[in-house]
Amino acid sequence: MQQIFNFLIRNKNNILFLFLFAVSLFLTIQNHSFQKSRFISSANVVTGGVYSWANNLNAYLHLDEYNERLLEENNKLRNIISNINDSISVEKQLDSTSFQGDYMFRTARVINNNFAKVDNYLTLNRGEKSGIEPEYGVITSQGIVGIVDRVNDHYSRVISILNSRSRINAQLKKTDHFGSLIWNGKDPNVVQLIDVPRQAPLQKGDTIITGGRSLIFPQGLPIGKITDFKLDQTQSYYTIDVKLFNDMTNIGYVYVIENLNKDEIKALEKDNNE
Repeated sequence: MQQIFNFLIRNKNNILFLFLFAVSLFLTIQNHSFQKSRFISSANVVTGGVYSWANNLNAYLHLDEYNERLLEENNKLRNIISNINDSISVEKQLDSTSFQGDYMFRTARVINNNFAKVDNYLTLNRGEKSGIEPEYGVITSQGIVGIVDRVNDHYSRVISILNSRSRINAQLKKTDHFGSLIWNGKDPNVVQLIDVPRQAPLQKGDTIITGGRSLIFPQGLPIGKITDFKLDQTQSYYTIDVKLFNDMTNIGYVYVIENLNKDEIKALEKDNNE
């Protein structure tokens, strides 16, 4: 302790100078719009670098887990290849995991992930120059993550499924009953499926998948399992708690999905509306 006091006494002039310099810099930025805008712009660059550095460290610490996910993904790819070979030999249709070539998948890395707020977002290290555009879906091998809403040249922002604005079409895997997937802002491991009619046969443990009734996600992507359900005030529709397959607090690498037929479908629907 005495050494600390001696150090402070020896360097009191330098410490005082640094303190006053920091105060003056703060007051200059706060009271001049030009300096403030330049500082914010510079801070954004620094923040992006900090995000990348922190994510690189986190990725290193979780290499084993990421390797396990890659092995799992390779196994799924082998199964798809096997299905393709089988379809050629016995002329049977592929299952929904092949998506019939209507979608393109691009890889990206998450460099920032929020999950403790009401409206959460992720930042990806890919943008327009990598072919990423708004309204592209984002998934992992475990399940869905969210939807791209903003992009620039090198980065993109994703509306997480843990966001009050998120509303994704989803359905029961064992039937065609569907509803809207939302989040009540409480548990980052549990989302809610609403507007499912009371006629739907529900059981705890049933699997929820994407419904395919939008231009963003193919049908059949995994979401989670039912943990609880109850009828709403009208006694006509269920509100269902769904435990996510994805651990939304630990997202490293993702796939960004492009619907190759989206523009054609939109044009057709626009003509129908007119």
